[in-house]
Amino acid sequence: MSIGNTLRKLRTRQNKSQQEIADLLNIDRKTYVNWENDQNGIKSEYIPKLASIFKVEIKDLFLDSDPKIEIIQNNHSEGKETSILNGAILIITDKNSVEDLVNVIKNKLENN
Repeated sequence: MSIGNTLRKLRTRQNKSQQEIADLLNIDRKTYVNWENDQNGIKSEYIPKLASIFKVEIKDLFLDSDPKIEIIQNNHSEGKETSILNGAILIITDKNSVEDLVNVIKNKLENN
């Protein structure tokens, strides 16, 4: 779930309209709508205000965000020899997902 979906979920739980939240933040309704639709990023100055309005901790605004995971695989062969360099790069933007992956790898290595 994205930050926009999290905002929408929190707002609807409080039975508030997008206009009501925008008014509490002293911003234009369209700005808030763009946040919920993940069209624009949220300026950092509004993060604590959003957490306060929704009565959650700042980290809770981001907990349900989908982690971005990108896998890049590179196979490279040099010259006539069969020397091949293989590698993979994982880019994980969510701290909890990184910690989970590290634990899985550790457990796998310990069991081999």
